[in-house]
Amino acid sequence: MSKRTCIFIYMKQKLLTLISLVLLCYFPFTTYANEILTTGTLTCEYANNPLGVQSKAPRLGWIINAEQRNTQQIAWQILVADNQATLDKNIGNIWDSKKVTSNQSIQIAYKGKVLEPAKVYYWKVKVWDNHGNVSVWSKPAMWQMGLLNSSDWIGAKWIGYEELPAAERIVPAIHLRGNFTPKNDILPLFRRNFSIKGKLKSATAFISGLGHFDLSVNGSKVSDHILDAGWTEYDKHALYVTFDLTDQLKKGENTIGVMLGNGFYFIPRDDRYRKLTGAYGFPKLICRILLEYSDGSKENIVSDERWKTSPSPITYTSIYGGEDYNANLEQKDWDKPVFDDAKWKNAIIVQGSPVLNSQTAEPVRIFENFTPIKISSPKPGIWVYDMGQNASAIPAIEVNGKKGAVLRITPAELLNPDGTVNQSASGVPHYYDYTLKGVGNEKWQPRFTYYGFRYVQVEGAVPEKEENPNNLPVLTSLKSLHLRNSAENIGSFNCSNELFNKTFKLIDWAIKSNMVSVFTDCPHREKLGWLEEAHLMGGSVQYNYNIASLCRKIVKDMMAAQTKEGLIPDIAPEYTHFDGGFRDSPEWGSSGVIVPWYTYKWYGDKDVLEESYPMMQKYVAYLSSKATNHMLDHGLGDWYDIGPNSPGEAQLTPKKLTATAIYYYDIDIITKVARLLGKTEDAKKYEKLALQVKNAFNATFFDKETKRYSTGSQTAYAMALYMNLVEPEYIEAVVANLVNEIKGRNNSLTAGDIGYRYVLKVLDDAGRSDIIYDMNSKSDVPGYGWQLEHGATALTESWQAYGFVSNNHFMLGHLMEWQYSGLGA
Repeated sequence: MSKRTCIFIYMKQKLLTLISLVLLCYFPFTTYANEILTTGTLTCEYANNPLGVQSKAPRLGWIINAEQRNTQQIAWQILVADNQATLDKNIGNIWDSKKVTSNQSIQIAYKGKVLEPAKVYYWKVKVWDNHGNVSVWSKPAMWQMGLLNSSDWIGAKWIGYEELPAAERIVPAIHLRGNFTPKNDILPLFRRNFSIKGKLKSATAFISGLGHFDLSVNGSKVSDHILDAGWTEYDKHALYVTFDLTDQLKKGENTIGVMLGNGFYFIPRDDRYRKLTGAYGFPKLICRILLEYSDGSKENIVSDERWKTSPSPITYTSIYGGEDYNANLEQKDWDKPVFDDAKWKNAIIVQGSPVLNSQTAEPVRIFENFTPIKISSPKPGIWVYDMGQNASAIPAIEVNGKKGAVLRITPAELLNPDGTVNQSASGVPHYYDYTLKGVGNEKWQPRFTYYGFRYVQVEGAVPEKEENPNNLPVLTSLKSLHLRNSAENIGSFNCSNELFNKTFKLIDWAIKSNMVSVFTDCPHREKLGWLEEAHLMGGSVQYNYNIASLCRKIVKDMMAAQTKEGLIPDIAPEYTHFDGGFRDSPEWGSSGVIVPWYTYKWYGDKDVLEESYPMMQKYVAYLSSKATNHMLDHGLGDWYDIGPNSPGEAQLTPKKLTATAIYYYDIDIITKVARLLGKTEDAKKYEKLALQVKNAFNATFFDKETKRYSTGSQTAYAMALYMNLVEPEYIEAVVANLVNEIKGRNNSLTAGDIGYRYVLKVLDDAGRSDIIYDMNSKSDVPGYGWQLEHGATALTESWQAYGFVSNNHFMLGHLMEWQYSGLGA
C-alpha cells in the first residue's frame, strides 16, 4: 500500500468520525430516547388515579417531559387493561388505541370496550415527538369506575334512625325563620359488623350520607375529608363518595361505622341563627362495600335493616347555628368489632334522593392551623382569642375539667367596642357547646359545620396559667382549623409593591374561605352558591387553583337548578326561592352560559359544552322572553357600587344597561358554542339575535357626539367595551372616556361587583395598566388599601370595609386576575 493510499484511508476515517460526531450532536435521541422524552402526571377526569369515575368515556391526559427545546408531541398511544399484569406486558386488552397522530395531550376520550361499574382499570401512554423520538411507556396509572346506574348499588337501601313525615318537609326552604315551631333531630351513629373470610384483594366503599357523614373502619376515620358529601338539591340528586378500604380491613371480624350530620339537608329550628328554614328529611345514608378476594370471588356489604343505630354524642348541629357535643354520651369502641350493640336498634328503611352521582370535585379538607396571637379578658368570665386571620374554619380545643362542665365557644369576624365578639353581620348566634366527661385532657372539634371568623370567645373555662378561683375547666389549647375545597394550588404571586402583595393575600383568603363544594358568597351568614362570582371571580381563581372539577360540579348544580321556564336562579343549589332580582338577575344567571364557556377556554373541555348546551339555549330563550325591544330591565345591576347611598343595588349604572350587556354577551358566547358543536343553523339564528340586541343597546345608551354610554359610569363604559358592543370606530374614544372618568375621580374606583372585573380587563386590553396601578395603589379611598388599613385580613363585602357587612366575602377580588394576566404576563 502506498503512502498516498494510507493518507487517503486515514483522512476518510477521520471524516467518517467527524460526520458521526455531527450526526450524534444533531440526532442524539436515536440512542438515548428513553432518557430524553418521557411522560408523566397521568390524569383521568382531571385527577390522579381517581376513584368513583362517573363518565362512561373518561377523559385522559398527561404531561410531556423533554430535554430538547421546541419539542412537540406528534402522536400518542394508550393501553388500557383490566389488570396490572396484562398492562405490564404492554397489552391493552380493554383498549389499545394504536398510534394516533395528534398533538393533543388532554381531554383524550376513552374509546375502548364498555367499562364495568366499580371495576379498576390500569393504563399507560407513550408518545412520539417532532424530532423523531419515541418515549418509553409511562409509569402505569389507574382509575376505578363508580356506580353508573341504580342497579349497581346491588340492593343497598337508604337507612335512617327515624324518618321525617312527608307533611313536615320544607322544600324549598323558607327564607329566614318563618312561622314554624321549634324542631331538632337525632344525629345518629350506624354500625355494621362483617367478616373477611379469605385473602382480600381489594375493598371499596361507595357511600352517601345526608346531609354530611364521617366514615370509619375498625375505629379509625377512613380519610381526611370533611363535610362529605358535597351540597346538591337533594330532592333531585345527591353525591356519593368512593373510598379504598383495602388497607384498613383485616381477616376476621371488621366494623364499619358512620356518623351523620345535618348540613343543608335538615336545618334545626330553634333560637340559633339560620338563614333558611328547610327540611328535606332527617339524616340518612346509603352504602355499598365491595369486597374482592384473591380467588376471584366477590362479596357485597350493603346498607339495610341489619345495620344498627343509636344517637351520637352530637346533640345539635346546624350548617348555620353551630354544633354541640356531650362527651358523656360517647360509647367507647362503638365502631369496633368488640362493641356490644345489643341495646342499639335496627335501622329503618327511608326515602332518599332519587339519583346518586359520584362526587368528582375535590373534597373539603383542613389546611392551615392558626394559634392565638393575643388572648384578652374584656369582661369577667369571658376570654377572647385573636387567631390573627379571618378564615373559613372550625375551632379545635383541648381542655381539662370536671365532668358535666360546659364550655361555650363563640366565633366571630369582628369585635365590639368593649372587646367581646360581634356576630351582627355574620349570623347571630352561632356557637359551640362542649360538655366535658371529666377524664384527663379532652380533645374536640366540630364535624358538620363551620364559620368564618378571626376571633374566638370562650366562656365556662379559663386559659392555661390564668387565675382560676372558681375551679373552671382549663383550656390548654385552642386552634382555628381552616377548611376549604382541596383544589390544587397552582399559582403564586410576588412583586416589589408590598401593597399589591398584601392585596393578593387579602383576595386569596376570600377565595380559600369561600371555596367548598360550591363558591359561596361568605363562609358564615349565607353559605350559598351565588352564581355571579363563578364567572366574575373564576378568571382570578383559575390562575391560582386547579378548579376544573369544581367548575364541572357548579355547571351540574346550575343544570339541576334551572326551572322549566329556563330561568337559572341567582343561587345553585337553589335551596330557597328568593324574590325579585335576588332570584332572577341576568348578571347572576348568565353563569349558566359563561361558566361552561370559560371552562372550555381554561381546560379545553369540550364535553362541558355538549352537556350544557341545552341549558344555555333554554336560558337565552328565557332572557329573550323577558326582553322588550331586545332590552332587559330587571335584576340587581352593579351590586355594591360606590354611590351616594349605602351599598346594595346599583346606584351609578342603570340595571337595563348591565342586564342587556350580559344578555348580549350570552348570545355572543352561545353563537360561538353552536359553531364549535357544528350547529350551523343555531349559530345563524343567534348571530342575528346578537346584532338586534347590539343595535338596540347602542340606540338606547350611546351618544355618538360625546362617545358617552348612559350615565358615563365606569361600569357603563367597561361593559360596553368588554362585551364588544362598541363599534370599532368608537373604541378609542370610549376607552378615553373611561380613563378620563377614573382620572376625574382622582383614580378612585366606583364600579361594583359586576362592573369592576370589566374595568380591569378593558384597561389592560387597552394598554392602560398604569391606570389600574394608580387605582389600586391607594389606601385613602375605598378599595383594597382602605380595607387593609382598616384591619381586614380577607376581602370585605363592601369596598368601604363596613362593620355591618361581611368581612370575608367572595367578590370584588378581580385584581388577582390582572396580577397574573396583566402585571405578570
